[in-house]
Amino acid sequence: DWLEDYLKKFKGALLMITHDRYFLDSVTNRIVELDNGKLYSYQANYEGFLELKAERMDMEKASERKRQSILRTELAWMQRGARARSTKQKGRIQRFETLRDKKGPVEDGKVEMESISSRLGRTTIEISDLCKSYGDKVLVKDYTYFFLKDDRIGYIGPNGSGKSTLMKMIAGWIKPDSGTIEIGQTVKLGYFSQENEDMDTSLKVIDYIKNVAEYVKTKDGSISASQMLERFLFPGSVQYTTISRLSGGEKRRLYLLRILMDAPNVLLLDEPTNDLDIRTLTILEDYLDSFQGIVITVSHDRYFLNRVVTKVVEIELGKLTTFMGNYTDYAKKKEMLREARMKEYLNQQQEIKHQEAVIEKLRSFNREKSIKRAESRQKALDKMDVMEKPIDAQEHMKLSLQPDVTSGNDVLELIGLSKSYDGVTLFSNVDFLLQRGEHVAILGDNGTGKTTLLKIINEIVTADSGSFRLGA
Repeated sequence: DWLEDYLKKFKGALLMITHDRYFLDSVTNRIVELDNGKLYSYQANYEGFLELKAERMDMEKASERKRQSILRTELAWMQRGARARSTKQKGRIQRFETLRDKKGPVEDGKVEMESISSRLGRTTIEISDLCKSYGDKVLVKDYTYFFLKDDRIGYIGPNGSGKSTLMKMIAGWIKPDSGTIEIGQTVKLGYFSQENEDMDTSLKVIDYIKNVAEYVKTKDGSISASQMLERFLFPGSVQYTTISRLSGGEKRRLYLLRILMDAPNVLLLDEPTNDLDIRTLTILEDYLDSFQGIVITVSHDRYFLNRVVTKVVEIELGKLTTFMGNYTDYAKKKEMLREARMKEYLNQQQEIKHQEAVIEKLRSFNREKSIKRAESRQKALDKMDVMEKPIDAQEHMKLSLQPDVTSGNDVLELIGLSKSYDGVTLFSNVDFLLQRGEHVAILGDNGTGKTTLLKIINEIVTADSGSFRLGA
C-alpha cells in the first residue's frame, strides 16, 4: 500500500513488470503488451487496457473475415485458370499470393483446468498449540486451528513474519518447536512452494508431468498428460524440449500443473501470484472456485485474496488473528479496530493528564490530608495498564527518491529492437517511447520477453538488432 501511494505521486517516468491487477489499475497510466512478438500500446490503466485490447481483437477479427472473403474470391479466379499474360493479371496474382501468405490474428490460448481432487474425509488438518521461533524471534505462538472441508484461508503479514514457515510446517518440511499438526488419513497435500521444489531442469516438459500421472480422470473422461499440457499453454512443439529452456514464469506454470495433476484435496499455495502471468492467474482463480477441497494460501496480491479466500489470518509478532471475509473485509475491520484502539488510547491519555493535574493541585495545598489523597491517586495511576499508541505501518516508512536533475520530456526510446533465443523469436522490430510522467507497465504471457526487454535496457542482455537510447 505504501509503495502504491508513493508511486502514484511520483512525477518521473516508471517502467515496470507486475501481475498485481489492483496495483496496475492504481499506478499506471499506460500499458504496453508483448503479444506474439509485437508490442502494442494502450493509453490506459489495467481496466482500460482490457477494454481497448478487446476492441483491438474485434477489429483484427473483422479484418481477418474480410481478408478471408477476398481470398475466397481470388482463389476462385485462380482456379478458373488465371494466366499472367498482362501486367494487370500479374498484379492480381501477386495480390492473391500476398493475401494467402498473410498471417491472421492469433487469439489468446485458453488455459483450461477442470477441478481435479481426491475425496476428503472428516478429519482434515488439526493444528494445536503450535509454536515456532528462530533465535529470539517468535514467529508463531500457541496457534490452534482445525481446518474445515470448505475452508479458503489466506495468511497475510509483513515479510519475515512466519507465513511461509507455517506453510512448511503444515507440509511437513520443517518441525515446530512445540505443539502438533495432525493430518487426516484421507488428506492429500499439494504444496505450491516458492522454490519449484525438485524440478529437474534437464527433464523434458512432458516427462516432468508424466512422472506424476500419464492420465487424469475428469468429468469428460480420461485426459492424457500431453492434453493437459496443451490446456496449460504448452503446445506439442514445447513438450519435448527441456525445462531449462523455459522462462521463469513458464517453469512456475509447469510446476503448478504438476501439483494439480496429482489430484490433491488440500492445496497449499505460497505466493502463487509472484511469477504466474495474469491469464494463468485468472484460470487458477476459476479452478479454485470449483475445487472440492481446502485452499490455504499466502499472498500479497489483494485481488487474488479478494477472489479466492473467505477467511484472512493476520500474523503479527507471533500472534495469529482470524478475520471472516476476503481481503477488503479484513482491511475495513482492521481499520475499524485501529480507530477504536486509537480512540481508547486518546481517552486514556486524556484521563492520565487529568489525574496528573489533580495530583499536582492536591500537592500544592501542602496539607497532610491533601498529600495523602495525592499519593493515593498516584498509586492508582502507577498501576494503570498504559496503552501503546496504535501505529499505522506506513508511518514508519520514510523514503524519498528525488532525482538530482529533471529529465527531458523523452526518457527512453527503443528503436527496432529484436531478440530470439534458440531459434524462438521473443519480439522483433519493437519501437517504444517513454516520456516523463508516464507510468508504464509491460504485460504479456510468461515467456514473451518482458524481463528480457528490461535486461536489454539495463545492458544485462544484448539485443540481436536495433538500439535504445536514454533521454538527456
